[in-house]
Parts: sequence; structure tokens; C-alpha cells
Amino acid sequence: MATIITVSNQKGGVGKTTTTAALAAGLSMEGKRVLCIDLDPQGNLGFCLGLDAEAGYTVLDALKGQIPVREAIRQTQLCGLLSSDITLSSTGLELVRGQRRESILRDTLQPVLGEYDYVVIDTPPALNLLTVNAYAVSDYLVIPMASDILSLVGLSQLKETVESVQSQLNPRLKVLGILLTRFNGRTCLARDVLEMAQQLADQMNTRVFDAKIRNGVAIAEAPAHGESIFTYNPRSSAVRDYKDFVQETAGIIGL
Repeated sequence: MATIITVSNQKGGVGKTTTTAALAAGLSMEGKRVLCIDLDPQGNLGFCLGLDAEAGYTVLDALKGQIPVREAIRQTQLCGLLSSDITLSSTGLELVRGQRRESILRDTLQPVLGEYDYVVIDTPPALNLLTVNAYAVSDYLVIPMASDILSLVGLSQLKETVESVQSQLNPRLKVLGILLTRFNGRTCLARDVLEMAQQLADQMNTRVFDAKIRNGVAIAEAPAHGESIFTYNPRSSAVRDYKDFVQETAGIIGL
């Protein structure tokens, strides 16, 4: 049965989609069978994985039961993908009948979970029904956080949401760690944010990843070339950081 990892933070611009794509690509390059799920209505994960997001079925078609989930999965160069577009919203899930709204994703994925080693889920910058569905089906949660003070704001609300899901829907959910992005260890601000992130991690019974993601233009350029960051520019400092993150994640999980 697949290990399911959700990448989540209700704040935008912290690197959720890039982190999701990097984790999926890194695990795939280790020979693992990986399925990516885009629960962000912006639909950027498909672009990061080199897929034309304008064509084909989306995750919403599967969630609504309009087609079997297996038919909605599209194949990229590295992994399978349930893509999304602007039609995906919490309202769409609220219209689904006959099952608990918080478990729609879990029930939808059940027929294919045995076909993958890992499922990696990208979530919207909000704590809504889509996010709760991702938490309800997941084994682990990765929280990317930009290295600035504003990124710390609201994480207490995320902590409450996680605890609520753990107590009511999914007791096996664990926060794998907080991943600092846009990190510049030479600045006092970054060091202050790291200290506060470590305090928050202690409260959530988790860790701050040893890997810290530095800024790098290769991260932004790779999707435009339809490549994984690891093949586009493996010498980039940010790409090396993401490689370290994938290896650290695999080590924690026991890959």
C-alpha cells in the first residue's frame, strides 16, 4: 500500500508546488512508483511536471465519480498525475453526495493505492475541505515555510487543523517536518526564523528539516523547459538542497 505525503501550508508563495514536484521526481528517480495529486485549483503542479494541464480529465472528475480514478491519472515522464484546474474548489466537493465530505479523496484513491509506492499531494494555500481531505488520507505532512516572519503567522491555525484531523479523522497522520525555503543562513532574519520554526516544530512533535532550500533561478526555470529540477540544472545550489531534502525524507520514512 502506498505511503501518502501531503505538502501543505495555508500561506501562498512558500514553495508547496515546487516541493511537491521535487519530492515526486526525487522518489521516482530512486525507482519508486509515484502518483502526484494536485488539489490546488491553480493547477500548477502539472506544469511543473511537464504536462499540458489544459487537456484531459482532472482530479475533480474522479472525486465526483464521473470517471474511475484510474482513467483520470495521466502519465508524466517521471510519475502519474491527477491534475487540477480552476474548476476544482471546496464547493465542488460539497456537492458530492453519498459519503462523508472529508473522506471523498480517500475513498476515490482506494482502488489504485496498491499500484504505487508513494502518493504526493499538493494542496491549496488555504485550510479548506480540499486540505482536510488531503490530511485525512495521508500518512505524513510536510510544511514548507519561507524564511520570513510573516510565514510564521497562521501556522498555529494549521497546527490546530492537524490536531483536529488526528483526533477525528486520521490518527496515523504525522507531521514529518517543517522545510525552510528561500533560506539565506548568512542573515540574522533567517537565523531568527529558524529558531522560531524549531520552537514551533517542538510544539508539533516534529522537526525542522536539516535541508534548507536556498534561492535559485533554476527552480523557476525548470518548469518552462518541461524538465525536473534535478535534470535541468543539477549543479544549482537550490537543486542540491532539494536533493538533500528528498534523501532526508526518505531516510526518516525508511525508504
